[in-house]
Amino acid sequence: MKDPTILLKDRKLKAYSATAGQSPFPDFVHPTPAEAKEAHRILRKLHGARNRPKEVVASADRAGCGDSPSVLDALVRTILSQNTSDTNSTRAKRSMDSVYGRSDKWEAIAEGGQEKLEEAIRCGGLSKTKSKVILSILEQVKEKYGEYSLDHMFKLSNEDAMQEMLGFQGVGPKTASCVLLFCLRRESFAVDTHVHRIAGLLGWRPPKASRDETHAHLDVRIPDEDKYGLHILMVSHGKKCDECKAGRKNLGKCELRKAFPKSKAKDNVSEKKEKKEKSEDVKLEDDSS
Repeated sequence: MKDPTILLKDRKLKAYSATAGQSPFPDFVHPTPAEAKEAHRILRKLHGARNRPKEVVASADRAGCGDSPSVLDALVRTILSQNTSDTNSTRAKRSMDSVYGRSDKWEAIAEGGQEKLEEAIRCGGLSKTKSKVILSILEQVKEKYGEYSLDHMFKLSNEDAMQEMLGFQGVGPKTASCVLLFCLRRESFAVDTHVHRIAGLLGWRPPKASRDETHAHLDVRIPDEDKYGLHILMVSHGKKCDECKAGRKNLGKCELRKAFPKSKAKDNVSEKKEKKEKSEDVKLEDDSS
């Protein structure tokens, strides 16, 4: 009987390959390039422009989401950010710094075992799952490459890098896309719970489209030059806008929603549904469902 972990990996890769480079909804024409650019313009007006920095710097003050010049460090930071707030992921990162000297002391982390790592990142939430995922990745990387590094991905194509990251347990399209976008500096449109919700409000996805399907769809619909800034601004808007937060009603005041009438998408995400989606994020990352 085939190992369940291998079966899961095969299923993830098959699901990704089925829509890589194409939309799972070829007849769904939104957003058009013009619509994506208009949304980007409105969000820049509301929240300020978000431009890609000249170089990637690993922050000592926060975990970030893929913000590191080291691919392995970027991947681990993004895993810490799964299913939790920026504040909590940063607490987990700082706790790792305190326990191991730095959060990228891979040898010490691997040798310390799961119990020690789980305790170190407990403040970030889902520590049992995340510690298991991180240690599994470290083990596989060391075994395959003889060192704790994934920097060879800088030389890989987007698709090859995505395929390799998706091969790790606990890593789904959103996590891999964040590493592509922020660390590898590629044009990839990551879809988290905020982006998924707002895409529904704007009519940019079919009402029942999953996060992974929405990622595949938006990644080919949104112009490359808008992906970095628009992703960050949609996340920011989803956290700040009183009408675009989970479970909030359309009061007709949000400039972004006024530009894209609700009639385009009958997808009012309830707060209860949003909480359920968040509770399943790590599983979704693993299952790519």
